[in-house]
Amino acid sequence: MGGLEDSERPTKRVKVASRESGGLLNGISPTEPASCSLSNSMAQSLAFQADEVVGSKRVAKKVEFVQIISEALYSLGYKRSGACLQEESGIPLHSSVVKSFLQQILNGKWDESVASLQKIGVVDKTIIKLASFLIFQQKFFELLDGDNVMGALKTLRTEIAPLYVNHDQVRELSSHILSRSQQNLAGISGQQIVRMKSRSELLEELQKLLPPSVMIPEKRLVNLVEQALDLQLVACRFHNSLVGEISLFTDHQCGRDRIPSQTLQILEEHNDEVWFLQFSHDGKYLASSSADCSVIIWEVKEDGQVLLKDQFSGHQKPVSYISWSPDSSQILTCGLEEVVRQWDVASGECVHVYEKDGVGLISCGWSPDGQSIFSGVTDQSISMWSLDGKEVKSWKGEKTIKIPDIGITTDGKQIISVCKDNMISLFRHESNTEELIEEDQDITSFVLSRDNKYLLVSLLNQEIHLWYISGHPRCVAKFKGHKRLRFVVRSCFGGLDQAFIASGSEDSQVYIWHKSSGELVQTLCGHSGTVNSVSWNPVNPHMLASASDDRTIRIWGLNSVNLKQNGSVSNGIHYCNGRGKSL
Repeated sequence: MGGLEDSERPTKRVKVASRESGGLLNGISPTEPASCSLSNSMAQSLAFQADEVVGSKRVAKKVEFVQIISEALYSLGYKRSGACLQEESGIPLHSSVVKSFLQQILNGKWDESVASLQKIGVVDKTIIKLASFLIFQQKFFELLDGDNVMGALKTLRTEIAPLYVNHDQVRELSSHILSRSQQNLAGISGQQIVRMKSRSELLEELQKLLPPSVMIPEKRLVNLVEQALDLQLVACRFHNSLVGEISLFTDHQCGRDRIPSQTLQILEEHNDEVWFLQFSHDGKYLASSSADCSVIIWEVKEDGQVLLKDQFSGHQKPVSYISWSPDSSQILTCGLEEVVRQWDVASGECVHVYEKDGVGLISCGWSPDGQSIFSGVTDQSISMWSLDGKEVKSWKGEKTIKIPDIGITTDGKQIISVCKDNMISLFRHESNTEELIEEDQDITSFVLSRDNKYLLVSLLNQEIHLWYISGHPRCVAKFKGHKRLRFVVRSCFGGLDQAFIASGSEDSQVYIWHKSSGELVQTLCGHSGTVNSVSWNPVNPHMLASASDDRTIRIWGLNSVNLKQNGSVSNGIHYCNGRGKSL
């Protein structure tokens, strides 16, 4: 082969009321607080419990632990249970000063609430000023909403402006005064002018601003549980399933059966070595290219079977690279130092041929909007083309070498290419600036992650390096085990959230590593020749495809999958010459 819950905005003259948000108000109510029947409960003093800890690790403070449980109960709407827990434990959710402050906000006692800010334990004066600004702003809007323009003006001049906080917002508040005055003179209702928060929404903002030691963050217990689950998922070497399958009752651990490792289909339509393959962005198609100069489009059916849809001919040389359009309706194919062809998947027609006199094209990629394409050229330049074939721009110099890989970031601002044998260029074409990644070994191929944060670089020394390129580029992981001595073998990201790395190999196997840990989690046997390219379905984390010198494509799925054929259970392996027949 070849190298949270929102209320309606209050309108004019509508009474401002708090929402039914148990978590945020934490039992504080403008009417009666929730009560508990355990009036004679064995409550211990808060001071006595201050130094107590819970759990075998003895790192969680008992007072804080009880408080976040209370907050969780209120968040879930269990106000009586939250109140009972506070009474029985003797541990209040809020101090009396904070509780008074919350009630003042709900009752609209703005001046009293600002005074309470000085007593609730906030040391940072900047936070006090910002919180005061939010409170007085709410006061301003409610006065204006009640047509008390002079009262609102006084608040703006004597209470808001002297804080010297957010000058742009102060000017915007002034414009509300002018607009309301003009409408009042014209006799027009000002109902739609003031976009005023409810008081519970104000409490939400204050809660985010004030330190956790003053007001416990909303849904803190839920957040802690989610963090613990996230850590378990990261630690799980085989996690490749939806989060809905996770239970709180047991520690999470997947088995190897979550990784596609069984051959479900063998596709035999190419007449020579299969060099490249790639799933479409929507996961509905698979495109493959071969040394036989052809390109085949395979359709992924709803039941997971893969059938031949169309075969494209036209290249005079082996097809070394394929790129899907952003909407998965078209593909670009690149012949080996030849031309780039644009194909319509639905009709099977070649829409356009991109070529340049005296040179060959070696790579191809789409702009994010699908309105232009990029290609590497054998003279080491990179060209940008309009869809009608006009070369819009060319960047000369050492921008690319004869490696048919190119990456375009989703914002369209960065072109990634191999510019020297051991160097990758991160070229920002709008600003004409460049950042370089240098390896110690020659580079054979690379691929950009879906989120544009990582670059997977295959090297001559049988290593694959993972580079983090969001910010200053740095190598964060290395993957070893596969074999590469003579040919180009490609790697890819894949699985749920692209948590895995897969690669072809010259020993006829597919290698799969866990991206975060670097652990080799699976090797897939079945091909009888070098595995040149692999592609993981971006929509179905349980489908992987591999292309080989043995002229076949293998579709890999879960071990637990058994396809039924002719009414009987098959061994899960199906040969297909692709002519649209049922498998």
